[in-house]
Amino acid sequence: MAMETLLNELAQARIYDLEQPRYFGAPIFPAHAPGFVYTLHRRHERGASGEARTSASGSYYSTEHSGTHIDALCHQAENMTLYGGREIGPQVQTSTGFTALGVETIPPLLGRGILLDIARCRGVERVEDDRPVTRADLEAAARQQGVEVREGDIVLVRTGNGTRWQQPEAYLAATGVTADGSQWLADQHVRAVGADNVAWDVPGVVDPDLNVTLPGHLILLVRNGIYIIENLFLEDLARDQHYEFAFACFPLKMRGATGSPVRPVAMVSTA
Repeated sequence: MAMETLLNELAQARIYDLEQPRYFGAPIFPAHAPGFVYTLHRRHERGASGEARTSASGSYYSTEHSGTHIDALCHQAENMTLYGGREIGPQVQTSTGFTALGVETIPPLLGRGILLDIARCRGVERVEDDRPVTRADLEAAARQQGVEVREGDIVLVRTGNGTRWQQPEAYLAATGVTADGSQWLADQHVRAVGADNVAWDVPGVVDPDLNVTLPGHLILLVRNGIYIIENLFLEDLARDQHYEFAFACFPLKMRGATGSPVRPVAMVSTA
């Protein structure tokens, strides 16, 4: 009976696909170019096999941090030290990947998801490229939407930038979350965070207190073991004003990799 109830609930749920499409030329953080490349190496050709059935298949090259993806804890370090105080050395960082904290160690992410719609909270279509998302923004969005960020949540931050995926230059110019915003989420002991921009943080900006670029990566991944999901598509979820939902995300088990493409979904009951 419990299984039937679960299946019935899932059958009635509205599923929101939070992945951006993958193709060559999609927005990519410069350090991870070229991003995604796909080519056919076998094609349907008349008379190729001597039978009615033909086959086509292809190959693809993709950097781990292209498209909608999740960062593993080995992706970032502070003073050559990974999350949990694990020092980087030749036994941990090898030519074929990491022997600790690789993406295969990320469990399936299933839990309560929260959307903090910063664009709607500010009353704009898209957060201004020169106005990063602060702790005050995150707290204000939670209050306006009537949601509470709890321990173990997966918190998704919408700037409205997802609409510019087909415009790489504009997409890459978008702002991100400040260090104090990342620290506030870490203090809530969330399980993972995500945003509709290329790097969660504001790319290229040095934090004056930590004296590093991408301070959220240091705060979340290295100091607190909180996963980061980037390049999310949050427009449909925001349009329907679903701020609390069931969230599911499954990284690939690529041993020793620093990240993985993902296809996260949000599930909302329609019963």
